[in-house]
Amino acid sequence: MRFSLHGLFSVFAILAACSAPAESAPPVSSEMKGETIEGAQRVAPQSMAEVHLSFAPIVEKTSPAVVNVFTRSTINRTTGDPFFDRFFNVGPREQQSLGSGVIVSPDGVIVTNNHVIDGAQEIKVVFADRREFAAKKMFTDPQTDVAVLKIEAGEALPFLEFGNSDALEVGDVVLAIGNPFGVGQTVTSGIVSALARTAVSISDYQFFIQTDAAINPGNSGGALVDINGNLIGINTAIYSRSGGSNGIGFAIPARLVQQVIRSAMNGGELKRPWIGASTDSVSADVARVLKLDRPAGAIVSEIWPGGPAAAAGIKDGDVITEIDGEPVYDAATLRYRVGIKGEDETTELVYVRDGKPHKATVKLKLPPDEPGRDPRKIEGNNPLDGVTVDNLSPRFNEQVGLDPFRTGVVVTEIDRGAYAARSGLRRGYRILSVNGKKVSTAAELEREIKAAGTRWVIEIDTGNRVATWRVGR
Repeated sequence: MRFSLHGLFSVFAILAACSAPAESAPPVSSEMKGETIEGAQRVAPQSMAEVHLSFAPIVEKTSPAVVNVFTRSTINRTTGDPFFDRFFNVGPREQQSLGSGVIVSPDGVIVTNNHVIDGAQEIKVVFADRREFAAKKMFTDPQTDVAVLKIEAGEALPFLEFGNSDALEVGDVVLAIGNPFGVGQTVTSGIVSALARTAVSISDYQFFIQTDAAINPGNSGGALVDINGNLIGINTAIYSRSGGSNGIGFAIPARLVQQVIRSAMNGGELKRPWIGASTDSVSADVARVLKLDRPAGAIVSEIWPGGPAAAAGIKDGDVITEIDGEPVYDAATLRYRVGIKGEDETTELVYVRDGKPHKATVKLKLPPDEPGRDPRKIEGNNPLDGVTVDNLSPRFNEQVGLDPFRTGVVVTEIDRGAYAARSGLRRGYRILSVNGKKVSTAAELEREIKAAGTRWVIEIDTGNRVATWRVGR
């Protein structure tokens, strides 16, 4: 049974239709009418009878498609010495965790949070009716904290259809379904408390639905559904000082989840376009200098030559204020709006230059992959023995969450116990030069480090500063 909003009836009046005669709903006065979105009329409850109505029909429709996700992995804690390992009773330990997931297709495709299954060696999915299935990873995207799983049930499964998360408004009624603290499937209700939350350090794509529906540990990966029973978000995190719900929960919008699912269905290749511009959020000081009416928007700090933004005429210093008719609150908003688009799609921008608004049509492209991946593990009698490096490019940088405009050679792996690790070298550091010679590729670095002899002066970008590492005489 599908639920939708019709005519002048309130959200709660629709629920009443499931259990009470239609004539019992009082008429809605004209001053109480809300804005129409997708044909739905939003109005406040008209009587205490409406307030006391039940969400049971929506729960009955949606809850069978929400599952519990259990994972098991083995971690090997060691001191590095077998004697002390036995003395302190350390070694291999089994680690278990739990979360939730949502079935999004009848053939057993399930979405959850990446952090729920990250590092798991075994994944088990348990239905509300206690059936259990082994699950396999189809695709994981740490940047969005979304993972896609697959189970083989041998039958068509209940699933949730996606709703339009862009049509949400603050105040809309939502339900959160999941498995908090492992007590079993639980449903909580609330409203959308805020939209487009970007100052939340949860994933690389900062654009969340905030809700006061109770979300607790174990709810991660569960469903946030609207009053029509459609999936409009995946619950992912809470703001809490105690570890429990304080009424501030965050969900990944359905639009972003759908993009990750498409990647899983297309062979597991994530094709996330870019605009070809580096942007920063507009601060109050910047807004004052640029004579903007408020500190909002994304100011362009750098343009990639020949990229989509450059082709559309965007320049350094332009402030992007709208994308496809949606406001751009900050740089994170722009990144999200671009990230949910597809390759070769066009987007309409509104930007401010010299105090005047302008429009531009930008054709989005995949970030360039030059000079291309070339992972190399450096070996031999040199300070980088046991260090794996690779070439940076806008595409690679987007995949691993680095600044797309960074170029050069990056450290991707370091052997445990390697001299470089003991000296403070870390993954993500860039190696800029060896003995005064700039290195732009992994091949150049390998050649220069081996040709240096017994003395090395290595310039390293840690992300916060440029340091000089001197080894040998």
